Amino acid sequence: MDIYQIGLRPLLFNVLKTDAEWLHKQAIRSLNWLSQTNNVPAGLVNQSLQRSLCLRDRRLEQNLFGLNFPNPLGLAAGFDKDGVGAKIWSNFGFGFAELGTVTFHPQPGNPQPRLFRLPLDQAVLNRMGFNNRGAAAMAARLAGQKEFIHAIPIGINTGKSKVTPLEAAAEDYLNSFRLLKELGDYFVVNVSSPNTPGLRSLQDTAMLSSILDVLQKENNTYKPIFVKIAPDLEWEAIADIIGLAKTYQLAGIIATNTTIRRDGLKTQVIDQTAKPPQDEAGGISGAPLRDRSTEVIKFIWLQTQGQIPIIGVGGIFSAEDAWEKITAGASLIQVYTGWIYEGPMMVRQILTGLLSKLEQNKLNSITEAIGLKV
Repeated sequence: MDIYQIGLRPLLFNVLKTDAEWLHKQAIRSLNWLSQTNNVPAGLVNQSLQRSLCLRDRRLEQNLFGLNFPNPLGLAAGFDKDGVGAKIWSNFGFGFAELGTVTFHPQPGNPQPRLFRLPLDQAVLNRMGFNNRGAAAMAARLAGQKEFIHAIPIGINTGKSKVTPLEAAAEDYLNSFRLLKELGDYFVVNVSSPNTPGLRSLQDTAMLSSILDVLQKENNTYKPIFVKIAPDLEWEAIADIIGLAKTYQLAGIIATNTTIRRDGLKTQVIDQTAKPPQDEAGGISGAPLRDRSTEVIKFIWLQTQGQIPIIGVGGIFSAEDAWEKITAGASLIQVYTGWIYEGPMMVRQILTGLLSKLEQNKLNSITEAIGLKV
């Protein structure tokens, strides 16, 4: 255990009972300060972060869809919606980072409160609703940092604006992509958040096909494009999406987004509302999602014979969790909720654990572990 788990997290979660969204806003402000290039104190802090959090080892490196990943552990979308920390996520030890979800139109998101911790479940319930400043604002921010942001691959996760009708979704995604396509290393079509009305219906074959078609026609710079799917889909629907990934030559699939299931939760009452989680709308991330996301990863791997790269996300808190996702078929993995609960040292701890797993299994690189237990 480190100082975050022993002292800071109990203070914020239990003693002060700090509101989850307020705490997130303070973290974003800290990222903004750390990102100031001419700020000498910020520079010293960044150097300290690099020394304590980063771990480089060639056995963890991969080259996928034309990008070099120094390690397989990335930051999932949802934390840095506007790209505030784009140029410094590498200092936290991540091998890549995914910004967003960003929409073409700026939007405030859903009414507060909309972000809740479920501590007994090591989970978070959110119904943020794609709150962000819009694709144009992200493009302006990233364009001003272009020389700094590619220490690690940077992905951009795009969603449909709430004001855009479902029948115009393809154009909405296209507009965001046009503004950002020169600035991201890979792109994600998010059609699986439960917090925008009707969004998950875009996972339907016809609707998703129309989105992927216009994006790939616009994709003259050949940027890798992923689709992020829900864990609550039936196997047949996932198989249909795999078919579309092949048809439109997608770079891969991200499995999975948050779940709308509530079974098996231990947390009985949410502090901010004094209501049980079952009475609150939104998606759940963290440990309750772990097994289902791994099942989906394994299904995609088997259906594609490992030919379509998978980014696995959902319930990763430890090296054991990460190893489970990778050996089920994930080439890369992402964290968000686990990072909140475990703290900044989690990244280095997981990477150290993965190196131990490679040694135990007499493997020379993380690539050899992908799909090992399928």
